[in-house]
Amino acid sequence: MPAIERQGPIEAWIIDDTGFRKKGIHSVGVARQYCGRLGKQDNCQVAVSLSLVNAYASLSVAYRLYLPQAWISDAARRKEAGVPEQIAFKTKPGIALDQIHAAVAAGLPRGVVLMDAGYGVDGALRTAITGLGLRYVAGVLSTTTVWVPGQEPLPPKPYQPGRGRPTKRLRRDAEGSAGHGQGLGARASRRGLAVGSLAGGNECVARVALRPPADPPGLSRL
Repeated sequence: MPAIERQGPIEAWIIDDTGFRKKGIHSVGVARQYCGRLGKQDNCQVAVSLSLVNAYASLSVAYRLYLPQAWISDAARRKEAGVPEQIAFKTKPGIALDQIHAAVAAGLPRGVVLMDAGYGVDGALRTAITGLGLRYVAGVLSTTTVWVPGQEPLPPKPYQPGRGRPTKRLRRDAEGSAGHGQGLGARASRRGLAVGSLAGGNECVARVALRPPADPPGLSRL
């Protein structure tokens, strides 16, 4: 870290994952899943990482293997591979958030958190990052709805026991408006769409002019 910072301050934290193509079935976490190196689904392992970067270099400060649900629920396979019993299933965004929490707790120099749509679509992750006092720029899906600050819809009605299941629908205000939500449009993924956090936790949208590399359908990478 000191060698990197001598060349300039840390500018960003990058959340990403790396796929390792495999031919067998015995390596821990191996499964048919999306492999970023190949740009398609294949038999591989996937590891989630957090890297601190500036214009000079990148340093990985966290690295964890992702275990698909099929591995977590297969006790015999876990035992044969030596996976500890206390390891539970966690999504890739969940792993990334754990890594960010650890980096914040360790007092690592802060930067803007960058993530592609594989992580940016997770609203809970974006909210948690904002809650830690960090800014972010995240790829999102073209179907994402963005609300003008201060004009968001009302939250779902409070749950009343004995009156069915809790509702999840947002509500209109007294004037019948549900707010000024803006669908980002089907063309957004081809333009490279990103959502960034502003002061106060609000989000803004930016379309990247350069077309990104090909991704799985519906994904838009920075």
